[in-house]
Amino acid sequence: MSFNLDPKIPAGPLSEKWDKHKFEMKRVNPANKRKFTVIVVGTGLAGGSAAATLAELGYNVLSFCIQDTPRRAHSIAAQGGINGAKNYPNDGDSVRNLFYDTIKGGDYRSREANVYRLAQVSNNIIDQMVSQGVPFAREYGGYLDNRSFGGAQVSRTFYARGQTGQQLLLGAYSGMMKMVAKGKIKQFTRREMMDLVVVNGKARGIIVKNLITGELERYAADAVLLCTGGYGNVFYLSTNAQHSNVTAAWRCYKRGAGFANPCFTQIHPTCIPVHGDYQSKLTLMSESLRNDGRVWVPKKQGDTRKPAEIPEEERDYYLERIYPSFGNLAPRDVSSRQAKFRCDEGLGVGPTKQAVYLDFRDAIKRDGKEVIAARYGNLFEMYERITADNPYNTPMMIYPAVHYTMGGLWVDYNLQSTVPGLHVLGEANFSDHGANRLGASALMQGLADGYFVAPYTISNYLASTPLEKVTVDDNAFKDAEQAVKLQTAKLLGIKGSRTATDFHRALGHYMWDYVGMSRSEKGLKTALDGIRKLKEEFWSDLKLNGDTSNYNLELHRATRVADFIELGELMALDALERRESCGGHFREEYQTADNEAKRDDENFTHAAVWEYTGANSSPVRHKEELVFENVKLATRSYK
Repeated sequence: MSFNLDPKIPAGPLSEKWDKHKFEMKRVNPANKRKFTVIVVGTGLAGGSAAATLAELGYNVLSFCIQDTPRRAHSIAAQGGINGAKNYPNDGDSVRNLFYDTIKGGDYRSREANVYRLAQVSNNIIDQMVSQGVPFAREYGGYLDNRSFGGAQVSRTFYARGQTGQQLLLGAYSGMMKMVAKGKIKQFTRREMMDLVVVNGKARGIIVKNLITGELERYAADAVLLCTGGYGNVFYLSTNAQHSNVTAAWRCYKRGAGFANPCFTQIHPTCIPVHGDYQSKLTLMSESLRNDGRVWVPKKQGDTRKPAEIPEEERDYYLERIYPSFGNLAPRDVSSRQAKFRCDEGLGVGPTKQAVYLDFRDAIKRDGKEVIAARYGNLFEMYERITADNPYNTPMMIYPAVHYTMGGLWVDYNLQSTVPGLHVLGEANFSDHGANRLGASALMQGLADGYFVAPYTISNYLASTPLEKVTVDDNAFKDAEQAVKLQTAKLLGIKGSRTATDFHRALGHYMWDYVGMSRSEKGLKTALDGIRKLKEEFWSDLKLNGDTSNYNLELHRATRVADFIELGELMALDALERRESCGGHFREEYQTADNEAKRDDENFTHAAVWEYTGANSSPVRHKEELVFENVKLATRSYK
């Protein structure tokens, strides 16, 4: 299979590319759509919206989710909002502004054409979700309300209190279940994708594991859509759901799909701090809280007074001080690093000293408790349940944590990977966000890809590609299933002494300590050595009970951890090769005098795309050069 990195960006002015491309793409006759079957893996915003839309168009859709219901997809966890360039507040927003903020927020490491298309369709997304009954917040006069998010000086974020992801997912889910009821979508729950089946160079099906029975199942189709989310759980502790993993994407990588910018990881500045080694995940506090909450630390090291006892003149509102133009709404990567700097200086608060304050005292005094409760009440309640502190009376304590992954499988403008027929949507692909995602843009990308991009590009692929008849009895399916069985047997045959969770936790320490918020050549080499040693230990000392005849949670976990260890190695390698700082990728050797990220546009204005070359050989690093014709490369500043 050739490794083709042609981004297939349409010619013409930026604002006309997508409309021109839609006109020029081939279409499938309505009567012929029922002849095609499309597999959609994942039922979050990207997968749910894609499945619903393709089924509405007439295609036969096979939908797979790892949970017991599509409603448990991790998109449900998003809290703060979804961006749209409608300019309802009349504060100067536009499609061009959203495009520019996204390019700048990603530190100039994303494609102009993809990002502009995202900004273009953002307004359609809001209309679509309102028509599906999503209860967005509204102003007194009935208009949809907007609030601000990091990295923007306009209010463009639509929201439903602190549960926007849940409400959007229910909207997409309702559209999807309508088509399930009509028989156009066949829904398979509690299934995990274990391999991609490639026939004559094209993606033609998948092997899945039934998580209840342990059996392997084969499914054939004319195209495959991967909508499986991000891989933040490679760090062990993250804000991701426990089920979130990289296995589906990683198996596609091993079947020829390029993996782009794996080291681009987003650290979210507003998470409840780690409390102890017993934790299995971290809890996010929405970025929307930074609209009214002020971030600060004491000015004196070792100040153990309660926050209410520290007078105003002895508080350092460091984001307002360093970034006066954006203040507490500086982008996530910038805000996270500044919190780390304060804690590294000995100014951290709380029992572990690895936290900063997020204080609502002034907002409550200004607007009243009832107003703040209406905006963030469920978030405050969640915080109090976890920490036993009441945020109305005492500041929240927050610290950065792994949240989102900007890296993912490489896709072209049509969202197709380097494997023809394998399309990748939402967080599972690398496009749009560059080196740092702006808050409230994950939901936007997932729905844009599923509702307004993939339906066009999938039709174009099906209409222009010769597709021979394929069945699950073909040798490619048998071979792929056998490969999964062999790996499972190998895992069960180790009979060691350490659990998969133990290995995962050890991997997480390497990843957070050396491939986390701050990276260096020495640290990344330490991580690579440690992860490679951990990989050897995993395959010689894994303790795994049970078999494949029924539900075996430990086997599922071990399978995912095996892929996470390999991914962690690739992430460290990618971070080592990118000798610059940009967005969430902060190399200590490449920073300005005031500790900001220092890019190297001469040598690294490209996406790094890794090609798998076999279990016993090093992956090959390819480049997709990024061309900026509409935005001038500039040093990113939020001061």
